[in-house]
Amino acid sequence: MTTARAVLDRCAELDRFTADAPRLERVYLSREHAGANAVAGRWMEEAGLRSWQDAAGNQCGRREGATPGLPALLVGSHLDTVPDAGSYDGMLGVVMAIAVAERLRDHALPFALEVIGFSDEEGTRFGKALLGSQALAGVWEEDWWDLRDRDGLTLHQAFLDFDLDPRRVGDAARRPDELVGYLEAHIEQGPYLEAADRSLGYVTTIAGARRFRLSFIGEARHAGGTPYPRRRDALVGASEAITLIERRARDSDCIATVGRIEVQPGAINVIPGRADISLDLRAATDGERDAMWASLLAEIEAQCGARGLRLDVRETHRAPAMPCAPWLQEAVVAGIRSTGDDDPIGLWSRAGHDAMAVGLTTDVGMLFVRCHDGISHHPEEDVREYDVAAGLDALEAAVLGVAAQVGART
Repeated sequence: MTTARAVLDRCAELDRFTADAPRLERVYLSREHAGANAVAGRWMEEAGLRSWQDAAGNQCGRREGATPGLPALLVGSHLDTVPDAGSYDGMLGVVMAIAVAERLRDHALPFALEVIGFSDEEGTRFGKALLGSQALAGVWEEDWWDLRDRDGLTLHQAFLDFDLDPRRVGDAARRPDELVGYLEAHIEQGPYLEAADRSLGYVTTIAGARRFRLSFIGEARHAGGTPYPRRRDALVGASEAITLIERRARDSDCIATVGRIEVQPGAINVIPGRADISLDLRAATDGERDAMWASLLAEIEAQCGARGLRLDVRETHRAPAMPCAPWLQEAVVAGIRSTGDDDPIGLWSRAGHDAMAVGLTTDVGMLFVRCHDGISHHPEEDVREYDVAAGLDALEAAVLGVAAQVGART
């Protein structure tokens, strides 16, 4: 039986596939991606699964159920990383899924069991997240082929270089009738489990996110010669908006982050004539998120009006909140209870996950594993062997719980 120690060792083995050693960086359709897929495929074969790489570069494994051709329960996460990543975001969920498949090798399940290592959850290379899982969900868009990486290479050419046929990306899509559901184990990427001294939690919903570029347009003039009543300082206006955004988010259940500021002309002795900021806005429900945005926009527009600034807004990303299916939540909760936690904690995921895209074609459920200090997207990302062991037991029990529910229907 694959142990928690073996799972952690496999995560460490995946660290070898990096483009920037000793830092970990593994991006979509790279040599490192190919190497990680090959190793994960070998582990899937060893667990008794038939493995293959699909038309979008996702690494897949399947074992038939009690009779061949049954719909599949899909279990997995992603194998790609952000730059200078930790060892467990995504990878832990893939390796745990393989371990559970190995544990259930001799069980006749009322569905096929499939494991998947998604190829591009982070969007690091082409700036578009969830490419692998959106291909599986059948929502690939033609204009994505023109996306370019930092070297100017298009996604279309990267497919060809990876020996994938862009014309066949639709072959990666799965129909709803082919799937029973999807379970994903993932590090929490937050501090709430650690604060509660719990190894595991279940996910209630995944945050709905919207992202914007806010441009504050003023007037660039001489810093010494322009009196304050005549100034239309774009950076001061943007700064006012940033503090407003943080203040309003702190007083709500939403999360709002300004992660980028660009100033023009950017000279020490020139009043900024233009300032552009990013805004990442998330909430447990789309309604909460959208109400916060409407309120923020009205207040920022008022601030700009008082300062004589023009505000231009461009929305760059929108993803709906993805609630976890109640019946899969029940299976995950029962799995956590089987580890000795009689009152499992439910959390909404502030971070995005492949389950958001998979949920467009089948029901989803998620298991969170405690991570040290909530650190993620950083080399200090860490998990305890004790928590991984509990996670393996809970995920195995959750799969068996799904089997009991599916079996009762048929």
